[in-house]
Amino acid sequence: MADNVGNADARPDLDLEGEFGEDEGTLTEQEIADAMAGCGQAAVGMPVGGADAQDDLRVRPSEAERSGHPAPSGHPGGHPGGPDDRQRHGGARSVGFRPGGGPAALAYEARTGIKAPRIIAWEITRSCNLSCAHCRAAAEFGHYEGELSLDKIKEVIDDIVTISNPIIILTGGEPLMRPDIWEIVDYAHEKGAMPVIGTNATLITEDIAAKMAEHKIPRISVSIDFPTADEHDAFRGQEGCFDASIEGIKIAKRHGIGVQINMTVTTLNHTKVEAVHDLAESLGIDAFHIFMLVPTGRGSDLLDKELPPEEYEKVLTWAYHRQKTSPLHFKPTDSPHYYRIIRQLAKAEGKKVTREEYGLDAMTRGCLGGITFCFISHTGDLQPCGYFDMQLGNVKDRPFSQIWTDSQVFNDLRDYSLLKGKCGACEYKAVCGGCRARALEITGDYLEAEPYCIYEPPGWTGACDETDV
Repeated sequence: MADNVGNADARPDLDLEGEFGEDEGTLTEQEIADAMAGCGQAAVGMPVGGADAQDDLRVRPSEAERSGHPAPSGHPGGHPGGPDDRQRHGGARSVGFRPGGGPAALAYEARTGIKAPRIIAWEITRSCNLSCAHCRAAAEFGHYEGELSLDKIKEVIDDIVTISNPIIILTGGEPLMRPDIWEIVDYAHEKGAMPVIGTNATLITEDIAAKMAEHKIPRISVSIDFPTADEHDAFRGQEGCFDASIEGIKIAKRHGIGVQINMTVTTLNHTKVEAVHDLAESLGIDAFHIFMLVPTGRGSDLLDKELPPEEYEKVLTWAYHRQKTSPLHFKPTDSPHYYRIIRQLAKAEGKKVTREEYGLDAMTRGCLGGITFCFISHTGDLQPCGYFDMQLGNVKDRPFSQIWTDSQVFNDLRDYSLLKGKCGACEYKAVCGGCRARALEITGDYLEAEPYCIYEPPGWTGACDETDV
């Protein structure tokens, strides 16, 4: 099971695992845009009204300007215009929002010693108008028994906000197929959470985009896996869906909605990542995330299309260098070892991975499942992430807050000393952690070594020699 239809659909760019000092207050939209995703789902600008709220933004230097990385010719920091005319990821209607940084979250951590969830991916329906080859939910068109009612969803939100003020990613299936989605969005806002939407965009019309703006959706994420219609449509299982998704993206942007494009990388398209990046740039979108396939749900049928570990490494190395010149917020996701690669390549360049040099990539870690992120299925099952095929409790039976606090699996994932094999011995484990869902799927043990990492820790001989970062 995974975060949404397809490995990438569920995740508007939202990972905020960086630890900020007391003087930081809330994150501005630019800082959030610079943070971006981690395990499970998720730069989003948080809207508070119309475009006139733009004057309230604290203008921050772009990632490229902070790092000193070269920007494309004529675009300081990789963005159009001068320093006061930067592209604003996720729209221009925000004053800042710090998920998991509200009073309830701080009190919860002080009381329990456990971090509150900052991002919750919530599969509000499994019904979908597409039938994608890599869908972790194996979603189809039609009604699914046992989906949470609107009243139950509101009840769960009421409980969630007793311990956190998270970003809630409304996913599916196709979440726009749920007729009460706007009531869910409004209720999440009312209670102090921040809703965003993961969609395939084929259903976005002028009316739907207007509703997104009216109901203060700051960002959507859309999966585009190939740069051409023929290839994308074949992968997504429906002729015409590429053109429909691109049109949906354009309509959303016309209404001021931020857009993130996600791409699931397999042997079918790993040579086309640059072309999809360039397509995203040509559309003027805000963020571009490449996702490494996690073989669960319908995606398990693509095991033979999964890149071998050596090819993963090549793609992630390319991403490190391409980030330096991309005008988009661009990062790999579902690839925790990218945070090891960043540090290795930076060291080879004589650099240290600091926030000043690398933005919030320096402040986060790879796998966040059960740490600051989790997934709620359409029937209410709680999982560390959507790909982690183990149900740890159901919100119909127990409050979300109790499951988050008491689950043995969640607490195991929070203790890096429990990692086994070369992950347990790795000096990068505190910034990587390996993909626990892949470990579970391939080995049956969620604490075993990440199966798609080629790195051998110094002195690793096959017996776990714990070394902390």
